[in-house]
Amino acid sequence: MFQVFAATPEDMGPGDIGAHALRAEAMGFDGLQVPDAIHDGLLLSAMALAATETLIVGTGVLLAFPRSPMITAIASWDLQKMSGGRFELGLGTQIKQNIEQRYSARWDSPVPQMREYVQTIKAIFHSFQTGERLSFEGEHYRLTRLQPFFNPGPIDHPDIPILCGAVGPAMTRMVGRIADGMITHPTNTPPQYIREVCLPRLQDGFDKACRSGDDFRLLLGPLTATGRDEASVAVEWEKQRNLLGFLYSTPAYWPSLELFGWQDKGQQLLDMTRAGNWQEMPNIITDEMLEKFVPRGTYDDIARIYRSRYGGLARRITFPMPENPADDELAAAAIARLKQ
Repeated sequence: MFQVFAATPEDMGPGDIGAHALRAEAMGFDGLQVPDAIHDGLLLSAMALAATETLIVGTGVLLAFPRSPMITAIASWDLQKMSGGRFELGLGTQIKQNIEQRYSARWDSPVPQMREYVQTIKAIFHSFQTGERLSFEGEHYRLTRLQPFFNPGPIDHPDIPILCGAVGPAMTRMVGRIADGMITHPTNTPPQYIREVCLPRLQDGFDKACRSGDDFRLLLGPLTATGRDEASVAVEWEKQRNLLGFLYSTPAYWPSLELFGWQDKGQQLLDMTRAGNWQEMPNIITDEMLEKFVPRGTYDDIARIYRSRYGGLARRITFPMPENPADDELAAAAIARLKQ
């Protein structure tokens, strides 16, 4: 049995997110992931929560480093209170160039910095709930002042889950030590990669923290090609080919290529971006590669395919919402089968 989460297009803005969330809830999704890219992830979360009654809404993922931990904590506390406990805080690092040049924020050492960020958020939540003095002094963050006037006070559901996006080995182990869950990137979601690379790293983190990991929320985020018939599935298949060509031009995502012996593909794609040869990049992604990374099947078959690929690896997974609402009933049936 899976908890099934819907994704939100990165270009979806405040004018559409409420209807999108309501549609996801009506289709039977357990949760909704909202991005923090073109639009503000916390604002989108607020509007999605306000439009729904049962849907879990999480940021997937909110950029941590451009935001003060206190700013993030206050917004998360408010979202948790207004929704009656349906908010999850997903955090990510992005890349150095974006943090420094797009946001004019500090990029130090991302793993220790993210570790402290999560620890700081938890310390703030504790002070909010108990009224105890806030005192966190680390290498990257120092928060020692929270006057009673600025403390929003206790709420009914204070245990806000904190999940992190992670790709590299050190970040994944750190997430296993201190976070409540992890959101996988599409490039590190092949079952073999989860089984042989991701889960052992998480277990290292669990062991160092002396935790079982039984309640750890691992959310798998595969790229998926599905639709009402084979023709529509084939269209989605080619869309994922294009997307993988773009994603694997980034060296940070190459470890999964290396696992399958396709190291040269990443370098080819990177060279093509430097030459401005964007149109030919999808040709580097072969059908064999797609089969490793992208589950494929009609709505009638996709639940079975998901179970065969991901069963036993995690209890949470994302599933694409149809672009055409006319397919919602077929997709909802597939979601119901995934949740059985």
